[in-house]
Amino acid sequence: MRVSAKSDYALRALIVMAARDDARAVSAEELGRVQDIPHGFLQAILADLRRAGIVMSQRGQSGGWRMARSAAEVSIADVIRAVDGPLVSVYGLRPEAVAYNEQADVLQHVWIAARRALREVFEDVSIQALADGKLPEAVTSRTADEDAWAPH
Repeated sequence: MRVSAKSDYALRALIVMAARDDARAVSAEELGRVQDIPHGFLQAILADLRRAGIVMSQRGQSGGWRMARSAAEVSIADVIRAVDGPLVSVYGLRPEAVAYNEQADVLQHVWIAARRALREVFEDVSIQALADGKLPEAVTSRTADEDAWAPH
């Protein structure tokens, strides 16, 4: 799996929004400055997140962007799907829609298993957990092994 810049930037912007004690709207300029996200790219990401119902824009003097739903209810998976589409795709198709011949059919099982493993992490971690720096044990236990940190 490759995490796109779009997903990474979206998550970083949402962490900033969720970490605000006052829940006030934050400008795109501030989000971009704090997280070093290019302004034009950030605007497109925020539009995707708005269409998905994750953020809302607020006009006026104290305008900007804020969470449309509780940050505890929004998962990493929700964000990735909003800005990049399905967690796993095989040349643009969902794994269950891919057709192989009899010899390669086993690959479909690998793609489905990979999607399930990603869901187990991405659906279990909320934006609030990221903002609080408190990941679920199911996630932290996966990073405790030194091999998890080794490039392969």
